[in-house]
Amino acid sequence: MQIGIDLGGTKVEAAVLSVDGHFLFRERLATPQGDYSATLATIATLIQRAESELQIMCNSVGVGHPGSADPGTGCIRNANSTCLNGQRLQADLQALLKRPIRLANDADCLALSEATDGAAHRCSSVFGVILGTGVGGGWVIHGQLLQGPNGLSGEWGHNPLPIATADERPGPRCYCGKYGCIEAWLSGPALVADYQRSTGDMSPTAVPMLVSAASQNNAAAVACLDRHTQRLARALAVVINTCDPEAIVLGGGVSQRPGLIPGLLAALPAHVFLPPETPLRTKILLPAFGDSSGVRGAARL
Repeated sequence: MQIGIDLGGTKVEAAVLSVDGHFLFRERLATPQGDYSATLATIATLIQRAESELQIMCNSVGVGHPGSADPGTGCIRNANSTCLNGQRLQADLQALLKRPIRLANDADCLALSEATDGAAHRCSSVFGVILGTGVGGGWVIHGQLLQGPNGLSGEWGHNPLPIATADERPGPRCYCGKYGCIEAWLSGPALVADYQRSTGDMSPTAVPMLVSAASQNNAAAVACLDRHTQRLARALAVVINTCDPEAIVLGGGVSQRPGLIPGLLAALPAHVFLPPETPLRTKILLPAFGDSSGVRGAARL
């Protein structure tokens, strides 16, 4: 059996998978906000509950987390759950749980889940994308996570938005301190902020409200969603032109908005380095396991 933890900003989820990928146990608890010690204790509680219910003892635990671990120090960095930053999460969990802990970024876990037995399970190269509160990515090549010497594989969200127009420069300030990052344009909060900036209407405060307004033929909301699609196409075209993945899997809440994939498929050819008559063969997919992919990928670690 495989046990995984999905350490998110609002919830911590534990799951145990059978060898054929079925859930044997799942439970979620609220993430203690801003409290690193309480976060560790929550993870330990979930693992204890899982093992007690199933009467098992897993030899190792996989953990998906925001940000990345510095390969040199083991410290977490760039996590939007800021209490993790600077902490040696792997070492601290190994001391607490007394077993090996395997860590990966949450987007890595999405990619691994979908490449193993999900929407992209027959694909040799898979780029997993998170479009949610933040924007991240992860690579799986021939069934293995791509993990480079800097621990930055897939961090496309903190590149500048490609082909920025005059009114897109310098772009919104990102939490990382830079301006115009892909995350600052394409995340859920960024999408809502773009609508508010362009209209002065502050009433939509979440992406579902914006989607609902567009479904009622609100012209400003429709235009905002189209801008988001076009920007996402520019950002993904750079990924396709540089690494040519067989599949891109779009996860996170923003990826669930209606019409996104058809819009992307229509917009991408203008930016991908192919002759006009050549079809784009990269598959653009939604995750087969929805918001369960993260915890499944953690278990697969």
